[in-house]
Amino acid sequence: MTETRIPPAQAAASLPPSPREHLTSPVTRAVLVIQNKILSATREFLTGRGFMELLPPIIGPVTDPGARGAKQVDVDYYGHRYKLMTSAILYKQAALTSFDKIFFIAPNVRLEPLETTSTSRHLAEFHQIDCEMANAGRDDALELAEGLVRYVVERVLSDLPNELHTLGRDAGALAEVLTGHFGRRTHSEAVADLHAMDHHQSPDAEIDWVGEAKLSQQVDRPFFVTDYPKGSRGFYDKESKDQPGMLRNFDLIAAEGYGELCSGSEREQDYATIVARMRETAENPAKYAWYLEMLKQGVPPSAGFGLGLERFTRYVAGVDSVWQASAFPKVPGIPSP
Repeated sequence: MTETRIPPAQAAASLPPSPREHLTSPVTRAVLVIQNKILSATREFLTGRGFMELLPPIIGPVTDPGARGAKQVDVDYYGHRYKLMTSAILYKQAALTSFDKIFFIAPNVRLEPLETTSTSRHLAEFHQIDCEMANAGRDDALELAEGLVRYVVERVLSDLPNELHTLGRDAGALAEVLTGHFGRRTHSEAVADLHAMDHHQSPDAEIDWVGEAKLSQQVDRPFFVTDYPKGSRGFYDKESKDQPGMLRNFDLIAAEGYGELCSGSEREQDYATIVARMRETAENPAKYAWYLEMLKQGVPPSAGFGLGLERFTRYVAGVDSVWQASAFPKVPGIPSP
């Protein structure tokens, strides 16, 4: 424990037990049954709407640089420095040259800062439900994300009442997801709400983890935060033509204090604009040669999102920490099987 510099009391509250104790726990079994239902319902929903599931890469010459404070992992790929995927966003855009609607259920590795050990929302190894649609806008992605969440929650409520009972999950609170459309507020409105709660939140940055939890605690059903300021997100989020400096993107925030589940955006696909945005964020365009070459040749305009599977499972199951939503959890900073 001393290697991680985590106080013993905090570590005891934050860390999973031994693999055997974790895997044989009735809680773990119920959570993983729910996660299995989430996966099957996700595939039903998306394939029923014409999406093609593709298998994502797990290594590449570059990965998403926008992983909020997390470090990337290098691997030696036959003498070349490759990265483990932190997000498959670049490959989602590329895949649209073959299919108009695609999704991945993608593994990701991010060496999160040690302070995330106590957030109950971060893992160093996790999975995302990644969706992308050609010739779609931000609102199309919002509607897809809402429809997916509602469909999955409905299936869990109808098919797994025993597992929800085992976990002590308040089915009535979860059913609020089904009672109406998800709300929306802009990033600037969310910042003003947090300032009214005496929470310091920069108007130029993503909503911080504590702020997400505070906003989440105020609502009965999930809601979207839209229109983040330029510079707060990756170079692939499209800037609004009508509101320069605003990005055509969003986060989905769960209710009941569970925080952010999903991030998405309308994508920028113009070669010159992407190169300029890379340089603005101190990214070296030469590292992205394969991606930029595809943009030169042309990729369709698109929109999409990534929905964290373990975070979504944690919310639906109503458990305390995201590590409970993984059979073999990797808590940031803690060596584990």
